[in-house]
Amino acid sequence: MTGFDQDLNACAGLVERGDPARFRAAMAAPLAARRVLFPIYAFNVEVARAPWVTKEPMIARMRLQWWRDALGEIAEGGFVRRHEVVTPLGLAIGPEGARDLFDLVAARDWDVEPAGFEDEAALWRYVQDTSGLLMAVAARALAGSGGQDGLWDLGLKAGRVLGMVNWLRAIPDLEAAGRQPLPDGREAAVAGLAAEALRDFRDVRAAFRQVPVAAQPAFYPLAGAGAVLRAVRARPGSVAGGVMREQSRLSLAVTAMTGRLF
Repeated sequence: MTGFDQDLNACAGLVERGDPARFRAAMAAPLAARRVLFPIYAFNVEVARAPWVTKEPMIARMRLQWWRDALGEIAEGGFVRRHEVVTPLGLAIGPEGARDLFDLVAARDWDVEPAGFEDEAALWRYVQDTSGLLMAVAARALAGSGGQDGLWDLGLKAGRVLGMVNWLRAIPDLEAAGRQPLPDGREAAVAGLAAEALRDFRDVRAAFRQVPVAAQPAFYPLAGAGAVLRAVRARPGSVAGGVMREQSRLSLAVTAMTGRLF
């Protein structure tokens, strides 16, 4: 087994433990796509959990800075530290992708200390800079040099939708941790967030047929999001109760087999 294969297995293990939905989505992709997706998703797991593994804000920020430094090495195109995630990540995304992920790390500063979003626009910026950038970088990395027209913007919008779905799903846990996840927690406001995300989902679904086949696995985590958002729009109180539906494995299978989002 080569060092790269060992790193890839380590990345897959991190994703399986820390982000089961994206792990299932990556496993539904061809092997070549997994070699790109697992390092990207493992990076996301590590950055997302950095603010939560300690109660000391300074230590959390040091962890995030470590990842900024690692991205900086990839972005410069020279020496890249030996690390089971950083090394394959550099091969997967290259300098351009590393530069784009700086904003993802910066967005995680919100997670370091309890604070509320000042308005819905701030919440949408957060999910776009985290989930949106992640999907856009993954889509472009998979597409390579072909079929780039409009792919970045579509990936950003699709990831924004997924980010809102995951954020709404996480509300009970965030509130239990003393956070204020929503600028307006009234049911009408929650339904409004779901409705806006659903409009974006429909746009992505309509454009998905133009996505190059090689890049489509980057969108697999979005499978089933439409059904979740429709349920939240109809019953926004379900968010607080922690009963939002998980990703449908059937939706994922159908998307992987047909190239259509549901």
